[in-house]
Amino acid sequence: MNHKQGNLGNHSAIKETLIFFKKNGVFFLMLLPGVIVLLVNNYLPMAGIVVAFKDYNYAQGMFGSPWVGLENFQYLFMSGKVWTITRNTILYNAIFILISVSVPIMLAIALKELLNKRGAKIYQSIYFLPYFLSWVVVSYLVFGLLSSETGSLNVLLKNLGLEPQNWYAKPEYWPAFLTIINTWKTIGYDVVVFMASICAFDKTYYEVATVEGASKWQQICKITLPLLKPIIITLTLMKIGRIFFADFGLFYIIPRDSGVLNNVVDVIDTYVYRGLRLNGDIGMATAAGLYQSLVGFVTIILANYMVKKYDRDNALF
Repeated sequence: MNHKQGNLGNHSAIKETLIFFKKNGVFFLMLLPGVIVLLVNNYLPMAGIVVAFKDYNYAQGMFGSPWVGLENFQYLFMSGKVWTITRNTILYNAIFILISVSVPIMLAIALKELLNKRGAKIYQSIYFLPYFLSWVVVSYLVFGLLSSETGSLNVLLKNLGLEPQNWYAKPEYWPAFLTIINTWKTIGYDVVVFMASICAFDKTYYEVATVEGASKWQQICKITLPLLKPIIITLTLMKIGRIFFADFGLFYIIPRDSGVLNNVVDVIDTYVYRGLRLNGDIGMATAAGLYQSLVGFVTIILANYMVKKYDRDNALF
């Protein structure tokens, strides 16, 4: 009897599943192109991971090249560069994450509090404009500012009676330069995200707080920031997931590939590119890329676990 009941239960579940798919078939059909693109762009290329364990030869191809096991990883770690590029990648991204969460929130709240809404839209557009510029365009703007001969910064130093500097040969200044440039270019996007979130908040909260005599600062601390908490956590987790990935244009094009600056601007992405361009060593470059992906994956899993442990509702998964 129990066996029959089990079969009936299975048939019922299958029937319900088929009805569900039949009822929502149009939506699954709409989803199909995106799934195909995801598979082609993100999953099929993963077969190339085997190159990280091979002495790649163009004539023999990806699967015909001789297997060398972990030799590419051994060379990568023994070269001494892996620690430098990992340190640079993590530290830069940690600073970028801190700034991209804190500063846009302040700007978004400030824009929301502006009484002149037209002026707020103008300021928002000004913040967002650099986001659309390519790193090539930004590199020329930076060069116009830092050029040793005609750069605006050196012209200013001359006018002040100070000695002009060859900024592209001064590694100690570039962590600050890259942080400022990245913030200027990308901050507008995060401001728009937080602005959209703030505009979606229920106005009743603020009306009640005003009636109760709460100041603007108290409303920000007790209403705005707590309501922003889920989006802050989500954006932070997404950025942490890419903490081992750096913006190639920022770290390669902006410093103009100056060898003097490599120790402070070289990150995993630029190291992989140089490995391909200078040495043509696809195996070693793939090993570096695989190392980057695996460590990034572990990082996002740990970060999400910590969030899930203290605030389950705001975890990504």
